[in-house]
Amino acid sequence: MIIHGFVLLFIAYLLGSIPTGVILSSYWGKIDIRKEGSRNIGATNVYRTLGKSLGALTLLGDILKGLIPVAIAIWLLKSEIWIGLTLLSAFLGHIYPIFLKFKGGKGVATALGVFVIIIPWAVLISFLVFAGTLYKWRYVSLSSITATGSLPLWIFLLSYSKVYLIFSIIVAGLVIFKHQDNIKDLINGEESRIDR
Repeated sequence: MIIHGFVLLFIAYLLGSIPTGVILSSYWGKIDIRKEGSRNIGATNVYRTLGKSLGALTLLGDILKGLIPVAIAIWLLKSEIWIGLTLLSAFLGHIYPIFLKFKGGKGVATALGVFVIIIPWAVLISFLVFAGTLYKWRYVSLSSITATGSLPLWIFLLSYSKVYLIFSIIVAGLVIFKHQDNIKDLINGEESRIDR
């Protein structure tokens, strides 16, 4: 199991490192998304820069590169610790991708992918928090921070595994850390909203 586990961690990191937004924007949009809009490689910037279709595809790709290795870990390893390490490895791949010199995205979509298969009800509540916050204030960053930051609470209240609770706290902390510029812009009233 240990050998399989470390191999899967490596694969998970490489999958997480695949820069979905960069690939799609380069191939179909003929641009480097890292030089456009907010310069973030995630779905929100792709959506704002290149439209709904490529934004949706970026979102799907970023979710799947988190979901797939976790699904494999569930099937192959059947250990909460190894599943937790796998989800963290895929998530770290997205925010610190080796293919982009460790300059990646903010991790929200990939966080959704790694958690949705193991703690679905907590993820659903967090999604509702995201949707409600977005509807009310129209800030994707605020919605992302609120939804991801509240995930550990839902895991605790729904009595999911303490292992997943610990990993959710780590992921939430990293998501908030990656949003520090957005937090400054929110405080200063300079953050971009999305149209209704």
